[in-house]
Parts: sequence; structure tokens; C-alpha cells
Amino acid sequence: MTAKDAGRIGAARALRPSSKLLPEYTRAHNRSLVLQLLYREGPMSRADIARSTDLTRVTVSDLVAELIEDRFVVEQGLRDESRPGKRATMINIDREGHQMVAVDLSDDDVFRAAVVNLGGEFIETCEIPIDGATGDDALAKALAVVDDARGRATAPLLGVGVGTPGVVDDLGIVRVAVSLGWTDVNLRAAIAERTGLPVTVMNDVNVAVLAEHSFADVDSDDIMLVRIGHGVGAGVIVGGATYRGSRFWDGEIGHVTVGTSGGPMCRCGRAACLEAWVGVPRLAAERERLTGEAERSAFLREAGEHLGIALAPIVRTLDLTDIVLSGPPHLLGGDFLAAAHDTLLERTMIGDPDDLSLRMTTLGRDNVLFGAVVLVLTGQLGVS
Repeated sequence: MTAKDAGRIGAARALRPSSKLLPEYTRAHNRSLVLQLLYREGPMSRADIARSTDLTRVTVSDLVAELIEDRFVVEQGLRDESRPGKRATMINIDREGHQMVAVDLSDDDVFRAAVVNLGGEFIETCEIPIDGATGDDALAKALAVVDDARGRATAPLLGVGVGTPGVVDDLGIVRVAVSLGWTDVNLRAAIAERTGLPVTVMNDVNVAVLAEHSFADVDSDDIMLVRIGHGVGAGVIVGGATYRGSRFWDGEIGHVTVGTSGGPMCRCGRAACLEAWVGVPRLAAERERLTGEAERSAFLREAGEHLGIALAPIVRTLDLTDIVLSGPPHLLGGDFLAAAHDTLLERTMIGDPDDLSLRMTTLGRDNVLFGAVVLVLTGQLGVS
């Protein structure tokens, strides 16, 4: 799968900066400004870049020369135009100049990784079965899939982006990941020591919502992605900026109780957690058990209603307009999706259905890998 399949990276929207620019970072900022423009607009001349960025032509010429030498941009020949005068030389991202390693540790059965070029194209993919590994064994398998991907690279590597289950702090330490048996595992440091590369680690759902913002063909800066598997988690972008809680528990909605009159038992020991209502194991088991289409439809609609009930306060409080579901389409699409949407409209008092989008992700199971690409581009080039 390539970025072209999911929405060209060249048309990706930028996240809004969350801090002021310090004077000593001006040159790095200007480099990022040029790269961001080329990612968004495609090939441009030096004069085009100067006009669009309000930088002087001398500054742009200097920056472009530096970026060409560093193999981040490339000259693509003369502009194809009929105007009189000298034709301008076009500049574009050097998609083959560097590669990245994107890592997805969110799957229940395998760890996945991809080698990705600067154009967002997947050059190589690989995976390693988890086989129920936890603790140090799970960490060893995570490092092994990184090693596998790194060995497949055919250009200098810019960095490694990782989406992992669990509560992850700003230092890339997985404070707790129950499914992997991790507590206070410094995943970023472990991968950095192994590879010698810059590494960024973030919760898998927060990574997936970055992919939705950058790659999906939807023009929205207010997005919530809800990932439904064995557990349920959410990632949120509001006003073009990612939301992170001070204790890094943002988006952990799987064990929010839905309803006051009981419900299915959750693996945590409580009843009526959102995960117990809509988790994939329950949806799959009940769908298999029920024989009639009408019964299956009614069951999936009831589960969708519980998701809508849980999401309604979040949607209204943050004034969200685009909610994306990530998980098995055969379970979450159709009746489940329709019931969740209807419930959201009813409970948020949004009268016009067009004012609230609830949809399945268009990126499929690769959304965490695409988001990991965004982590590297943002962290190393200042591009999102």
C-alpha cells in the first residue's frame, strides 16, 4: 500500500504548532517551512517558494541548496509552460533520498514494521508473530521486527516511529501496557540504543489519529479516532492540534461504564464497561452464535448504541465534527455504525446529520504504520 492509495502525502495538512519559535531555531524552522510547502503543494520553483513563505529569494536559494545536498529535495527539471522568458527549475521532495522505519505493535497476533520512503510509499513490510509473548520476550520481538525492517532499507534512515499499546509518556516510556505485560519499559531508549537512530514512541491510537489527519481524504481539523479491538481506545485532534493528557491516560475509554442497569462482565472484573459492550471478542462471538440476520442486526445495533452513548459527551464537549472507527469492518460497519451515528445525533442534539461524520477509517490496518511515518517526519523534519 502506498500513500497515494490513502491520500497523497503531498496534500497532507499540517498540525498546528503548540509552542512559540525560539530565535536560535529560525533556520531549522525555515527548512521545515520549505519542506512542508513542498509536501503540501508538490513541485515549485525557488521563486514560488519565496512568494509562498515570505522568505527572501536569497534565503530560499540557500536553503534549497542545503536541502539538495542533504538529499531531502531534488531538482526536477524546467517548468512546463508557454510563457516568454527563462523557464524556472522545479524543486520537489527527494522521495528516494531517505527512508523511515514505521512500527506497529498494536496487533494482537503480530508485530509489524515497514520501510517507507519520504513520499510515504511502503518499500518493504515485515512482521513477527507475537505468540503470546509478554514482558522481556515481547520487547525482544519488538526489537527483532525493527531489526528486520532496518535490514531491508535501501537508503539512509531518517528515524523510527512506533505505535504501541498502553500508556506512553513524552519520553517514550511505556508506563503500562497490560496486553504486553509491560510496566515502565523505556521502549524509545531500547530501540534507539539498538539502532542508533532517532526514535519517537506514542500510544497506537494517538498515532492512528495522526494518520487520519494527514493521509485520509477528509478536510477536518477536529477528529476523534476510536480503535476497537480486544480493548477500546481513542485519539483526538482538536483545532489541528493533538490532545495529550497530563498523566498520559487520554483516550483510555475502554473501561468507562456505559449504563446504570448492569451489562456484560468485563475482563477487568466490573460490569458494563464500554469494552465489554463493543469489544471485538464479544461482537464476533455473538455474531457467530446468533443464526438469524434480524437477530444479528438487532445485536449489532444495540452495541452501536452503547458506543454512541459513551462518545456523545466527548463529541459535544470538544465540538468534534469527524469521528472515525478503526477495527473489523464486517463488525463495525453497517448496523453497528448506523446505530452509533443515530445515537450520537440524538444525544448531542445535532439536528443536521451532515454536521457530524461517523465513518470507518479508509486506511485499514495500516493506519498505525502511516501514523508512525508522521511521527518521524514531524520529529526529524518538522513536517506533518
